Amino acid sequence: MRAVVITRPGGPEVLQFREVPDPAFGPEEVLVRVEATALNRADLLQRMGRYPAPPGAPAEIPGLEFAGRVEDHGPRVRGLEVGDRVMGILGGGGYAEKVALHERLCLRVPPALGAHEAAAIPEAFLTAYDALFRQGRLGAGEVVLVHAAASGVGTAAAQLAAVSGASIIGLSRTVAKRERLEQLGIFSQVLDPQRGDLVDAIRLAAGGNGVDLVIDLLGGSVWELNCEVLRECGRLVLLGLLGGSRARVDLLELMRKRLTIRGTVLRSRPLEEKVALVQEFGRRVLPLLAAGRIRCTVDRQFDLSQASEAHALMERNENFGKIVLTVGEGDS
Repeated sequence: MRAVVITRPGGPEVLQFREVPDPAFGPEEVLVRVEATALNRADLLQRMGRYPAPPGAPAEIPGLEFAGRVEDHGPRVRGLEVGDRVMGILGGGGYAEKVALHERLCLRVPPALGAHEAAAIPEAFLTAYDALFRQGRLGAGEVVLVHAAASGVGTAAAQLAAVSGASIIGLSRTVAKRERLEQLGIFSQVLDPQRGDLVDAIRLAAGGNGVDLVIDLLGGSVWELNCEVLRECGRLVLLGLLGGSRARVDLLELMRKRLTIRGTVLRSRPLEEKVALVQEFGRRVLPLLAAGRIRCTVDRQFDLSQASEAHALMERNENFGKIVLTVGEGDS
């Protein structure tokens, strides 16, 4: 098969499209012919040598999600058949024509979705769902602040929060992205994180008392802001460190407000935890996707062989939502 390979740590130019062996699959695993995959920030970090793949995942082939058709499967697979349309998460290896994974990590693709749309769902929506509800315990009527709201995870989190009955405040640096977020019609307020009165603006948008939950993809650069805008007994779920991994912590404020801080990653979790999340997501969220009540946000598509161009686009922070790589003829 062909795949995108990281030839050495570096910029987008180190990605090469070349022949590699097909992945082996075990007795409870399926072999999937990939029709599309999608970019994640973790792919860029892996390419730069700053985020190695977990044990068992290809060290040199990035890619955390896919959509495609089952091509073969092990003897103990019971829930899927050859030809079934599936999507799912991976520890790596998604930038390839074929992937292998446990059958219970697969989700069936809703009939109305093309492969390019389905490939943009697993990593962003599973991460957002886990952060909002399993980690952040978001309830109806609460207020959630979403950093980097125009990202794949940001747009997914906002939609999931909206259908749960929560109120959403989004942050995005560019005027064009804020306008597109406002057009989604699900945010109570979309704010510029560079404005001087940001804390007051967030509190005002939240009704004066602060937000109940913060979904943070930035880390150190917004730590103080998060603590200031969280109300008593508020929760912070940390998903990324684009703004750095260091912060000065006022422990007294954490105690006084009785704040809960949760750091989380999805990629390196044990198989059993991933399966539990995927299966719960399938029951609760997949019907919403099938009915069109929530939608993936695809910025643009590239051919798999153009992965270096797609990486360069993401590094420039020009995308709104997900960047998709189509494989072969793409949608089927």
